[in-house]
Amino acid sequence: MEIEKFELGPVMTNAYLVYDETKGTGVVIDPGMNPDPLIDRISDLKLKIEAILLTHAHLDHIGGLEEVRTRFKAPVYIHELEQSWLSEPKLNGSAFFPGFTPIVCKPAENTLTGTETLSLLDEQIQVLHTPGHTPGSVTFYWDGLAFSGDALFQNSIGRTDLPGGDYDILMKSIRNTLMEMPDETRVLSGHGPETTIGQERVHNPFVTGM
Repeated sequence: MEIEKFELGPVMTNAYLVYDETKGTGVVIDPGMNPDPLIDRISDLKLKIEAILLTHAHLDHIGGLEEVRTRFKAPVYIHELEQSWLSEPKLNGSAFFPGFTPIVCKPAENTLTGTETLSLLDEQIQVLHTPGHTPGSVTFYWDGLAFSGDALFQNSIGRTDLPGGDYDILMKSIRNTLMEMPDETRVLSGHGPETTIGQERVHNPFVTGM
């Protein structure tokens, strides 16, 4: 299994391409704005995209959604609490930030509750509800990998000052879900460099002060 990260758009949002080159299949996580590098790489590899997984529906994580979905005819998965955010600029934030065109996406083909296990890439992917940054934030967890969206970063956490954010709920998600993972778990966040649960347990000031 290969993982490639693409820093997309004006706020350098991490989009991930996870794929099996031998089988020619892949999954996209959080196709952000200006997704041409991601699209070009998928095309070069000639991958069949089995799913587009969204950790949450903020504008910088869904800015390239329709381009990727249309190009590769892949179904979209999002938590049920944020299905409506895809088509509502006031919810996904694109109506508020200067310089951004309002983002209106079609509904996701699949909604999640945060308790599922998805069978993709011949893997079993756990969907974990990790709200706080947004009400429907999820983490996709499998094979020692945690794609945490904007819940947990290297030495930091996601912001909670946007509509739907809640600091106490986010800290509960981190404490009761993410910090329950093994230390060696790789955390692939929505922004910034990769880290591990063990590193954050020791060095993240928000975690050490819990």
